[in-house]
Amino acid sequence: MTTVKTNSMTPVQAINDGLRTMLHEREEMVVLGEDVGINGGVFRATDGLQESFGEDRVFDTPLSESGIIGTSIGMAMNGMLPVAEIQFFGFVYPAYEQVMTHATRMRYRSMGAFTVPMVIRAPYGAGVRAPEIHSDSMEALFTHMPGIKVVCPSNAYDAKGLLISAIEDPDPVLFLEPLKLYRAYKDEVPEGKYEVEIGKGELLREGEDVTLIAWGAMVPVIKKAAQLAEEKGIGCDVIDLRTLSPIDKDIISESVQKTNRCVIVHEAQTTGGLGNDIISIINDTSFLYLKSPIERVTGADVHVPFWALEEHFLPTPERTMHAIQKVMDF
Repeated sequence: MTTVKTNSMTPVQAINDGLRTMLHEREEMVVLGEDVGINGGVFRATDGLQESFGEDRVFDTPLSESGIIGTSIGMAMNGMLPVAEIQFFGFVYPAYEQVMTHATRMRYRSMGAFTVPMVIRAPYGAGVRAPEIHSDSMEALFTHMPGIKVVCPSNAYDAKGLLISAIEDPDPVLFLEPLKLYRAYKDEVPEGKYEVEIGKGELLREGEDVTLIAWGAMVPVIKKAAQLAEEKGIGCDVIDLRTLSPIDKDIISESVQKTNRCVIVHEAQTTGGLGNDIISIINDTSFLYLKSPIERVTGADVHVPFWALEEHFLPTPERTMHAIQKVMDF
């Protein structure tokens, strides 16, 4: 039996390792973005890649998000495999038109003659004391958009495996990287190439009473909340969605039909958040199984506040525990 060698890595180290693995694997792959080359990225996600693979394959761009994405679309349509970094997810707005109008529609527009195999990497989320526009969580803007997949890992193992799957995908993939988790934990990550399937969530913990659903930086929050609930004799299913589009409807419905209660946690604002779509999935598949209304624990309907108030904006295990108790007491 072959033993797979692993290394202990943080999520940002795993992302770097995934990029390095695929730069070796795919000669047509390039990495581009602001400061990804000489500086190795502002969070060091691309550290050492330009030194290893040269300026033709890992290169800095002007400060122009629409230019980065527009250039990547052209590359992808002409046989290259671009992995573009948007330095912070909140900076993607100038490139939104390029993604919506061109990247996601080219296969449809050309009747399959052209595809756009590209990855957009974007650090996102609050909790790191960044200034405004650096902390937004706008995943729902892209899950609403046909033609692009959206993935969001919560740990190093999934970060590398999902990134490799995203690079191998024949269509555009938005790869969201939780800023708060970049160096928060370490996992054992296999050496070399492996894939985590896009479109499949993961059941991290099993319980009989309440389903907890989150992704990205909120996964540690619901894991802690499940521990708090266990102290009160409440057992929770803990689901890490991992992929936001296409979303894993089966893992959601199977869990809710077992527990009959659900709490959804995300750091994006309540209004228009992805939690609303998850509620619709539950209503469509599992409404008659519910013993209580579904609860959401989210960011507030305001801009992400400056650092002095940031922790009051973000969901916490305690807020999540309050929602768990509410669905249990209904």
